[in-house]
Amino acid sequence: MRREPHMKLAEILNELGMSRAAFYRMRTRGLAPKCIKLPNGQLRFRRADFDKWLNEHEEATAC
Repeated sequence: MRREPHMKLAEILNELGMSRAAFYRMRTRGLAPKCIKLPNGQLRFRRADFDKWLNEHEEATAC
């Protein structure tokens, strides 16, 4: 079984169009997508978790 590759923080920031500082503020507030913190302190994100988080924040009405 092939495992799904994990996304790096830079990929998440690029996809969201967000700065690192803004992401960490969101993370501090508990509003960021679920992540895995590696022993070296780096963050990784499962694509499925990120997509689920993104879908949960979709607004029902047009912006």
